[in-house]
Amino acid sequence: MAGGAVSLAWGIQLPVQSQSTLYAEAWEAGGGPADLVEIARAVDRAGAEYLACCDHVAIPRRLAGAMSTVWYDPVATLAHLAAVTERVRLLVHVAVVGLRHPLPAAKQYATLDRLSGGRLVLGVGAGHVREEFEVLDVDFGRRGAVLDESIDALRAALGPEEFPEHHGKLYDFAGLGQRPRPVQSRLPVWVGGSSPAAVRRAALKGDGWLPQGDARERMPAQIARIRRLRQERGAAGPFTVGAIAEPLYVGRAGWDVGRRTLTGAPEALAESLREYRSMGVDQVQVRFRSRSRAELIEQVDVFGAEVAPLLD
Repeated sequence: MAGGAVSLAWGIQLPVQSQSTLYAEAWEAGGGPADLVEIARAVDRAGAEYLACCDHVAIPRRLAGAMSTVWYDPVATLAHLAAVTERVRLLVHVAVVGLRHPLPAAKQYATLDRLSGGRLVLGVGAGHVREEFEVLDVDFGRRGAVLDESIDALRAALGPEEFPEHHGKLYDFAGLGQRPRPVQSRLPVWVGGSSPAAVRRAALKGDGWLPQGDARERMPAQIARIRRLRQERGAAGPFTVGAIAEPLYVGRAGWDVGRRTLTGAPEALAESLREYRSMGVDQVQVRFRSRSRAELIEQVDVFGAEVAPLLD
């Protein structure tokens, strides 16, 4: 679906910058900017397609125990990491774009794309934390409709025109110039989420799909639906199908990495990940179990050198 590519690309969501108890390792609690820089450099060096940063404005007390309140701003973080990397793409996974007016958001994204030499990928999602919407006076109940128009408005504001124009129910602007423009003539928008509405939105409004929580066995049916929807609509152009793999550990861990973690020799891990490609997946997000920054960088290095070449 991504223009006939045969190789399975891989990317990684950075540690430290978001620390939900669902995935954060214990060592990340003491992590900071130096860790992000060194890990981003390692990911860039290892040949990853992208590194990713999450988005939440503020976490209510009722969710802080599970989600934590550590959520670095994605634009600031990715701009910082753009300066210390060379080729890896910078993915916002995902921006809750409905929380922000499209014009100031587009100013940030266009600037980041310009500063990074055209490496930004904008992942977008509807959001799920009611209090974030309420405090910013955005209708949580209509967040799907807000996201739909936000995508259209951002498409206009991030296009080639110096004076973008959009006339919708929520946002209306024209005659206001914004430079610098993005380096990319069409900045890719990948839509996140696995609900029926999110999958439909990805198929009809996005340049790619970022599933959230789909087990392997669900992926073929989801991908088939995306293909059907795009065919029915006559959608053309490249489309990137993503997946999130089970946690990984290359080699023999020697410590408890959890029963769901895929472990073993590079050949065995590559064989397992190639199943995603056979389903029609173009890029897979990987997460390595680790007890320290050093162990994570070692995992990234060995994956890039010994597993990634076997994904072709």
